[in-house]
Amino acid sequence: MSGAQEDTSFAALRGQLQEAAAAFADGPDALEGILLGLVDDVDRAVREPLEIFPVCHHSPASATAMARRLREKQPKVVYLELCEDMAPLLAELRNCRLPVAVQAFAGDVEGFPAQWAPLSVVAPVTEASAEYQAIAYALDTPGVELVLVDRSADHVFQWDGGAGPEAGTAGGDDAPKEEEEAALHGEAVGVELGDLRPRFAELEEHLLRHGKVRHWSEWWHQYVEVPLGDSDHATYRQVMFLIGSLFRRLAPGEGSRLRVDEDRERYMWTRMREHLAASGTDPRDCLYVCGAFHAASRVEEFGVAGGSDTFTIPPRTATTWQYGLIPSSHAAIEAQFGLAPGSVSIAATEWAKGLRRSRVKPYVLEGQAGRRKSAARKAADAPAVAAGPAADMLSGFLRQPPAIDRLDEAELLGWSVEIVRAARRNGYLASTADAIAVFETSILLAGMRDRAKPTPYDFQDAAVTCIEKDSVPGRRDVRRLVEIMMGGDRVGRVGYESLPPLARDVYDRLAPLELKPEQRGVRRALLDLAARPELAACSDALWMLRRLLPQGAVRPIMGERRLGERSVQESWDLSLGTHQRALIELGYEGVSIEQVLEQRLRRDAYGPRATTADVLAAVEDATLYLRGRRLADELGGHALKVLATERTVDGAPEVLRRVRALLAYYRTSEPVLPPWIESFVKTGYAHYCTLLPTAFQDEDATVGQVAAMLGFLFGMEGLALSLGCDRAQLELAVGQSHPGDPSKTALLWAARVRLGTLSRAELRARCDALLDNPLVVPSYPRYLSGFVHALEPVPGLADVVVEAVSNAFARLPDPVLLPWLPLLITTLRSGAAEPAALLVREAGRIFPGRLAALDAWVPPWHASPVPADAARPGPGGPRSRGAALLPRHPAACDAVADLLGCAGEWSGPEASPEGAGGPSGVALLAAHPAACDAVAALLGCEGAWDTGRGADVPGALLTARHPRAGEAWEAVLARS
Repeated sequence: MSGAQEDTSFAALRGQLQEAAAAFADGPDALEGILLGLVDDVDRAVREPLEIFPVCHHSPASATAMARRLREKQPKVVYLELCEDMAPLLAELRNCRLPVAVQAFAGDVEGFPAQWAPLSVVAPVTEASAEYQAIAYALDTPGVELVLVDRSADHVFQWDGGAGPEAGTAGGDDAPKEEEEAALHGEAVGVELGDLRPRFAELEEHLLRHGKVRHWSEWWHQYVEVPLGDSDHATYRQVMFLIGSLFRRLAPGEGSRLRVDEDRERYMWTRMREHLAASGTDPRDCLYVCGAFHAASRVEEFGVAGGSDTFTIPPRTATTWQYGLIPSSHAAIEAQFGLAPGSVSIAATEWAKGLRRSRVKPYVLEGQAGRRKSAARKAADAPAVAAGPAADMLSGFLRQPPAIDRLDEAELLGWSVEIVRAARRNGYLASTADAIAVFETSILLAGMRDRAKPTPYDFQDAAVTCIEKDSVPGRRDVRRLVEIMMGGDRVGRVGYESLPPLARDVYDRLAPLELKPEQRGVRRALLDLAARPELAACSDALWMLRRLLPQGAVRPIMGERRLGERSVQESWDLSLGTHQRALIELGYEGVSIEQVLEQRLRRDAYGPRATTADVLAAVEDATLYLRGRRLADELGGHALKVLATERTVDGAPEVLRRVRALLAYYRTSEPVLPPWIESFVKTGYAHYCTLLPTAFQDEDATVGQVAAMLGFLFGMEGLALSLGCDRAQLELAVGQSHPGDPSKTALLWAARVRLGTLSRAELRARCDALLDNPLVVPSYPRYLSGFVHALEPVPGLADVVVEAVSNAFARLPDPVLLPWLPLLITTLRSGAAEPAALLVREAGRIFPGRLAALDAWVPPWHASPVPADAARPGPGGPRSRGAALLPRHPAACDAVADLLGCAGEWSGPEASPEGAGGPSGVALLAAHPAACDAVAALLGCEGAWDTGRGADVPGALLTARHPRAGEAWEAVLARS
């Protein structure tokens, strides 16, 4: 075209806008500058030698115009506004079912704040999008080069700080069923070709109000999509340039978002000029596909003749990015980019209708979604059509009246019938009358909104008004039913060939189940490991996936895996197809699920906030899922370091539970205990002894946490003492403890009973004193709470606790008992649920099992005690049970002596169980006082040796040496 044509092509439009500005603003002012600036932007973009094709994301009009223009022009190079580092992934689209999203993922970051990790960028692609038409044309047409020119994923976070100008975040993975597909993108930052929406809030509000629409997607469909659906190429470009320039000029003039927009435009034009210079391609043989907002750019670098050295592309950070394809959906795109629900599905329906009406052949990647190759190869031989002169098409487009689109009664009637049928299936009491009402209301709403033909949005409003009324009987409302009827939420799937190695390995390992796990929905898998041992590999993979994937992806119905236990039959509900994104993202972390699990366990254990319980949980998972001892031993050694640095007892209950489980497992499955767990017990014994006095006095430490500490100390005492720990350290710690809380006071009393510094009789006396003191009675439930928690470290006190509770119910009057009874129940239920079960079992053992026996029943603590002299037989009299036990079972006595490390021989009259010289146990205990001391220690009793107190029988001898051992010994004999 000539220069004269370039200067005068929009002269008439400029004159009309000047007159309009003067009429509306009473003279030239800023309005005239804005209106004339719009024309200048359009003129500048139209005159650019490298043809610019402006688009809007997921716009059927843009996709149709793109397909038409590609067949006419046949460009040799297509420049596409998309992250340049995503280019290698585009060829994999042919193995997928759209919509899918190209993803850049970085788990470990360098150069960014650590709290940003992991970083994720997604670019969704749908069939009804202009970028897909450009990609399909370039990849399937010989001799055509596709060049991505937008900033890299690394620059997205460099410039935007995690939220780009075209970015959004989808909902979390815990969305309900209806919102599940909206979470397919996770928390990724989204970039999309052609974000075209007003950034001036007042402008958008004005357009929606005067357009008589509810949201932006409806306005765009009514005033842009429909008029541009059948327009020619020149009109389409100029209108899109005009809209992009309008939104750009009315956007806020300051802020980081505008600077990022301009930097992106400089970036893209710099990349295009570099490619043109390197390849020598004629700009007239190229096509630049970008959003209309960026097409009307005013940066100095704009155009092939723009400044070549005015912008320097910053380097990327040291972050390592990984790339792949993840499933997407219409709902995920709508949620991520703030579109109205159902708008992308409606756009897909309009795209299909537009293709039938215009008879444009779209481009489809060869082999995609089971389709045959499109007519792109035939169209490649068509002669190229050069762009015509920059004629003014805007004037005629802006002056023409709206086209009268005749009402398609058959289509609207079909919609009305279908929505009533769908409503009936979902519990609505809809009838034929409702279908007629929806039909007529749709026409009425369209007329009220100055529309000749009802749009899908008019029909949706009419259906809600006529069918939903005031209630929703099912889980779907009518608006959602209309969205499903208009095309539904199409969900994409990534093909096997395009999956990362980890995902393919998972599918291969689950192949024996024959369930096609890539399919969406829930699939039931039954594993009979006894009949088919080869399914053990599937079971191992499923348990690891349950540990790695979000909740619901792999759910066990029958079977469990715990330390030392393996199920012979398992049943699973699998929905790997629904959670394909999560499985693909696992592939970014490693090449196998074992590697990923090991990395995550290390990350959990070595994290800055990892507690001892967290590290022990990692040890347990490593033992369960990875079998080998290498990782478990390494993490167990790290648990020692974490335990030594803890200064609180918050995690004591969890530490106790996990250490007990690991000890039980190693004792039954390993010949010797691992060195790390022996060191852990030894270190934990000293550590909790040190913290015990402080924990008793600390108001923040709960009675359950202190009870767990004592449970660790008493439960691991035997192993700790054998490893060299000193019991005096525990005795000193208990002696230095002076709690003020009633529950902790009761816990301390129980600990002293366990150590032998407080007798059970003294404990009973203290409980009776509490009930006799009216000032203490209101806090008596808290003492009981402490006693119940004490069953964790001292389970032998169950009978005393039952006695304490029973005495309270028996002695206290109702006016005193009833007020604190709810407090007792809630305290036991909330803080001592597990120890309370032991209390219930002990009560069931003590109390009579039949109602008839209750009247004559006497509590054991009220029974008359046996006189001390009755337990000592006179000369020739009957011997006590303790005296008869040892001589009647000499082999058992020898075995006990050997276990206790004592040596001796049966001699004299004692060698015969029937001898008259006295029981054989007397000589044994008298000859080996160390054995007597050991037995007493096992019974938790101490004392001084006194040969003058009943040394004639073993039971009396034990009682004489250890006065408090008699009751324990008799209790053992009574239960045997």
